[in-house]
Amino acid sequence: MFAAENGLRGDPRLQGISEAIRVVPDFPKPGIMFQDITTLFLDHKVFKDTVDIFVDRYRDMGISVVAGIEARGFMFGPSIALAIGAKFVPLRKSGKLPGPVISEQYVLEYGTDCLEMHVGAVQPAERALVIDDLIATGGTMSAAIRLLERMGAEVVECACVIGLPEVKGQCRLKGKPLYILVEPRDIDCYQEL
Repeated sequence: MFAAENGLRGDPRLQGISEAIRVVPDFPKPGIMFQDITTLFLDHKVFKDTVDIFVDRYRDMGISVVAGIEARGFMFGPSIALAIGAKFVPLRKSGKLPGPVISEQYVLEYGTDCLEMHVGAVQPAERALVIDDLIATGGTMSAAIRLLERMGAEVVECACVIGLPEVKGQCRLKGKPLYILVEPRDIDCYQEL
């Protein structure tokens, strides 16, 4: 569900977030309209607004784990976790975590990839939020859900800053609710730094 459909319709913070995201055409390959969230961090107010919207939503849901998907989920997850009194658990690409890990493969448009999490990072019955910057197909988010559930956690909701209006990936999320702040912008909104 989009934030504007859940009590934030007309909230100027959502427009500010959308406008702060730079669109880079044909990156990393022709035909891709890359949604560059790094420009969102250049405006501390917009970054704070982004985190605050998530914190307001999750503060009273009894969440004890915020799991951030590498790498852009790491940019939002720790701030949200700190504000709601939860721990942050990084979900990393294969081979990036030292020590014992559990792994979950997932399918990409052209091949497969893998997410890993430290064994013992999540305990059975902990309530988890999964955070990333963008959802398209839902493959990475679905792998994150499977990892957490294999450790016995309850995934309460998934959240992203940017999501496609039709949210094609939602059907892959095993029925988990999905909360999205803004839709992707198009080339007409492209602006230089």
